[in-house]
Amino acid sequence: MNKVKLGIIGYGSMGSTHAQYILDGEVPGCELSCVFDNDPGKLKKAREELPVHVAIFSDYNELLSSCSCDAVLIATPHYFHSELAVKAFENQKHVLCEKPAGVYTLQVEQMNAAAKKSGKFFSMMFNQRTNPIYLKAKQMIDDGELGAIKRSVWIITDWYRPQSYFNAGTWRATWKGEGGGVLLNQDPHQLDLWQWICGMPLRINAFCYFGKYHDIEVEDDVTAFAEYENGATGVFITTTGEAPGTNRFEISGDMGKLVIEDNKLLFYKLEMSERKFNSEFKGGFGQPDNTVEEIDTSGENPQHKGITRNFINAILHREKLIAPGLEGINSLMLSNAMLLSSWTGKMVDLPIDSKLYKKFLDDKIANSNIVKKTSNVILETNGTY
Repeated sequence: MNKVKLGIIGYGSMGSTHAQYILDGEVPGCELSCVFDNDPGKLKKAREELPVHVAIFSDYNELLSSCSCDAVLIATPHYFHSELAVKAFENQKHVLCEKPAGVYTLQVEQMNAAAKKSGKFFSMMFNQRTNPIYLKAKQMIDDGELGAIKRSVWIITDWYRPQSYFNAGTWRATWKGEGGGVLLNQDPHQLDLWQWICGMPLRINAFCYFGKYHDIEVEDDVTAFAEYENGATGVFITTTGEAPGTNRFEISGDMGKLVIEDNKLLFYKLEMSERKFNSEFKGGFGQPDNTVEEIDTSGENPQHKGITRNFINAILHREKLIAPGLEGINSLMLSNAMLLSSWTGKMVDLPIDSKLYKKFLDDKIANSNIVKKTSNVILETNGTY
C-alpha cells in the first residue's frame, strides 16, 4: 500500500476542515475518497465543494461496507463516536476518531474491544499532543527533571460561553444531545493532556454545578480533586461562566515546578531535591535555592494535520501513534468520574463502575429537555466548540 483511501463520516465544521487540508495535499499518502452525512444541507454542501472523484454517501453502512476507503475519520456528535467506530472495525477499516472517545466509558470499552479484535490502527484526534509546550513538559517529567510529582493544578476557565451559544441548538448542553457540559464539550483536550502528562489518578472527588451560570441542564462549573498512587494530588477547575478566564497548568515536583501559561513554559528549578533539603537542613527557616528558566518550546505545531499525518504514517510505515485510540477512554474516565462523584456525593475510585455511571446518565437522558428525535436524524456533525 502506497496510499490510504480515507472516508470522512460527518461533513460539518470539523469534517469539512479535515477534508480541505487533505485535498490540499497536506497529508502525504492520504487520498480523500468518500464522505458521509445524512443531513440534506451537509450533503448538498459536500457535492458543491468536493471533487467529483470523492464519493458521497447518505448511508454510513454503505460507505463502511464498500471498497471506497481503507480508513475512516469520525467527526459526528459525541454519542455516535463509539457506535460508528465499532462498525468501522467490524468492516476492517482503520479508525481516526474526533474527541471525546464517547459519552460514557461503557460504550468506549466496547469500542476498544472491537479495535483490539480487528487488529486495525486506531487513533484519537487529540491534536493538543502535538503542541511543543505540552510535548516538552511531558518529556521533562518523563526524563525525571522535575522529580516525583507532588501536585498538579489546572485552572482552565477561559471557556466563557454566553447563553446565546447554548440557545443556538436544541441538542446543546443537554444530557440527551451532548451527554454533558463543559467536561464533555470544552475540556476533553485538557483532561487528556492532564492524564497524559501526570498519569491517571486512583480516585476523584468532584463538585459539579449544573446550570449554575446558564439556563442549561448540564455542568457549567467544576472543581475536582484527585489522588495518585505515589501520594501526589491534583486539582482541575473549569467553567464556561467566568470572564476573563484563566488557563494555567502548574505541576510541582521534588525538583521544582513547571508552569504553563500565556503560551510559555517556565521551569522553577531547585538546586537540590526538596526531600533531601528537608532532611538535611538544620536552620529554623529556609528553603532550597531555585532558578527560573523559560524553556524553549519552538517547533512545528501541526495540530489536526499532525495527528492525521501520524495516523496515515502508522498505516503506511508503522509509525508510532501520537494518540493511540485505546487511550481515549482515560480522559472520558476522568470526566465520568467527576460527574459520578457529584451525583453520588462520594469520592470515586478509578476505573469507575461503568454500569453505575450509565444508570445515572440514562436517568438524566430520560428527563432531558432536548426534543426527542430518532437516531437516524440526530447524526448531525459537530459544530464549533
